[in-house]
Formats: sequence, C-alpha cells, structure tokens
Amino acid sequence: MAFLNKLTATPLRQLTSRSYAAVSHVIPTGPSFGITDDQKQFQDLTRKFVREEIIPVAAHYDKTGEYPWDIIKKAWSLGLMNNHIPADIGGMDIDCYTSCLIAEELAYGCTGIMTALEASGLGQTPVIIGGNQEQKKKYLGRLLEEPIVAAYAVTEPGAGSDVNGIRTKAERKGDEYILNGQKMWITNGGVANWYFVLARTNPDPKAPASKAFTGFIVDRDTPGLTPGRKEQNMGQRASDTRGITFEDVRVPKENVLIGEGAGFKIAMGTFDKTRPPVAAGAVGLAQRCLDEALKYSLERKTFGVPIAYHQAVQFMLADMAIGVETSRLAYRLSAWEVDQGRRNSYYASIAKCHAADMANKIASDAVQIFGGNGFNTEYPVEKLMRDAKIYQIYEGTSQIQRLIISRNMLEEAKQSAK
Repeated sequence: MAFLNKLTATPLRQLTSRSYAAVSHVIPTGPSFGITDDQKQFQDLTRKFVREEIIPVAAHYDKTGEYPWDIIKKAWSLGLMNNHIPADIGGMDIDCYTSCLIAEELAYGCTGIMTALEASGLGQTPVIIGGNQEQKKKYLGRLLEEPIVAAYAVTEPGAGSDVNGIRTKAERKGDEYILNGQKMWITNGGVANWYFVLARTNPDPKAPASKAFTGFIVDRDTPGLTPGRKEQNMGQRASDTRGITFEDVRVPKENVLIGEGAGFKIAMGTFDKTRPPVAAGAVGLAQRCLDEALKYSLERKTFGVPIAYHQAVQFMLADMAIGVETSRLAYRLSAWEVDQGRRNSYYASIAKCHAADMANKIASDAVQIFGGNGFNTEYPVEKLMRDAKIYQIYEGTSQIQRLIISRNMLEEAKQSAK
C-alpha cells in the first residue's frame, strides 16, 4: 500500500513504461464496457432491423395478440436468434455481453416481440449448460436448421418463485419417465417445438430441492402434452403465454439432462445466464420511454414554451436518464461476469431487479410527461407502461431478486468472519 501511495504522488508524465509495468500486476483490472467492432456490427444490424421490421408493426401485434412468426423468421435468417449455441453444434457461440446488446436493441422496438425471441434462448440454455453432445446436436441443431423456438417450462399454478413447491412428477418406468402435472405462464408455450421441463423425481417431500428435481427435454408432439389457451395479458401481448398439461407423457431416459436430481441446479444456473439479457430488455424499454418523452417534451408547449424548458419536466427527464444509464451499467457488469466464467448470481439479481424497477418508474414518468395523451392508446408510452410491469415478475420477481442479493451478502459476511 505504501508503494501505491508513493506511486499516486508521482506525476503521470514521470511514469515510464517500465515503472508502470512494475505495478500493473498490483492494480486489479476490472470490466471494460467498450464495444468491439464485431459487437458494434451486431448492434447496428439489430438497430436497423428494429427500426424497419419491429417498430412499424409493434402496435399491431399488441392489439391482435398474434405471435410474430414473420419477424421470428426474419430475425432467424439474420442470425439474431440462437446466437449463443456452441460453435461445435454449428452456432455462433456469442458471449453473454453481445447477446445483451442485441436484447436491448430488440426491446427498444417491442418487448413482447423481444420476449418471444429471448424465451427461446431461455429454453435452450439448460441444454447448453447441461446437455450431452447428442442432446445438443439433436435439439440445438434443430433450431439452427429452421426458424422454430423452444420453451422453458418450470413455473406452475401454485409454484412460481417457490420452485420447491413444484408438483409435476416424473416416474421412472424402464427406459422411460412418465410425466404428469401442469405448468403455467410458459412463454412460447403454444408455439415451441420442444420444452425444457422441470419435474419432481424424488417422491420424498422432505428431499432438498438440489436432489428432488430432474430436468427433461420434451418434444411438443409427444402424446399427452397439451398446451392451454393463450393468456390475455396486460402487456407484451405478442408473447405466447400458456399453461401446459402433462398426462402420462412418456419421455425417453435419453432426454434427461445430466441425471436424476440435477434439475434444480440446471434451472438456477440457467437464470444466471438469462437474467442479464432480461435486464438488458428492461433497459431497452426504458431507453425507448426516455426518447419518446424527450421528443414529446420538445414538441408540446405550455405557457408559451416547450414543456422541456420547465424545470419540473427537466428533473423528470434527468431522473429517467440516471435510471437508464445505471441499469445499463448493471446488466453489462453482470454479463461481463458470465463471460469471465464466474458465477454471477449476485450481479445478475442486482441487474434484473434494478433494471426492472427503473423501467417501471421510467415508463410511469413518460406517461406523466405525455399527460392525458400518455393515457391514450394512440401514443406509444401507454403500451410501454403496460409492457414494463412483467419485468418485475418473470424470471424471478423483484422480491426474489432482493432475497438472492441479501443471501449472497450474508454468506459473504459469514465467510469474511471466519
């Protein structure tokens, strides 16, 4: 420390390359949020796609609730889907940071459409982190061959955040497992080609979650698997959300990920990788709210001047900008941690929680700046406010994120006390 104090007292112009090299190993290097040329190309490509293909039709899909197959097919053809599938399967194996940049741009156009795209990535991730080579080739390879989607089936009517309360059961019968139960709020539930399904294989109610559940890959056309009606949700209506019923669904043992009892670990490990892109989606929505509010505030006049010149509105815009920028930094740090090969549960929960809360506040402020027009469906911020709410609910509520954060803090405190 004395050496560092001495260094900081030395004028920068007097530091030679040799003296800097001598201390560079002492000064820890942190994350860089710079964007490479390749990442910039992805960002520009996605931004152009959003402006031309998503924004012009976002209101239509919101009103009709149709699944955006045309956009899915176009995104697939451009490589904006399935981009984290490993290279040895034929995928681009893009890092989490780049995936988040893409997610933010997609969400800027429409978070309902972005969720339809991103939910397929959620369904794929358990196979990426827990599948063997044969499973990856069969199911991930299928997604590369044609524009189809996957789904992640964990939530149940009585077990959302309480994963340990899952009642869907899988019983071993020879070389098969028989699945019975019901899932709920499954994104891409009615359009998926295959599902990741979490089910209880240990009948002991006292068995810990880490040993009680098993992860399965289940084909959509398996007899006994029945999607329910499309749910009519407050926002993100382009997303296909349904319940799924399993009645004596036979799944071959070859479709088990890792082995019996490994399901909970796979499911939770998936969230560490998918929560950063979800946070990025919330940032994309928040940025859109800020842009729309700023543009409107320069056009709308009261008392003879644009409302942007009233300090009350200026402060709202400033707070919106603060929320956008801090949320963006949070998701980028979380994504960077993933790409360093480290567990990022703490940072992922902070990013998801902060970005979700900020998106909701910023959307509400955007409606306020629009005034009466903001409450009307003819203006974009009404949809943005409805779309924002789900970010505080899906992939773990904001309350669950705070629970994860606090548990990590307590565990770290215990370790430091030893």
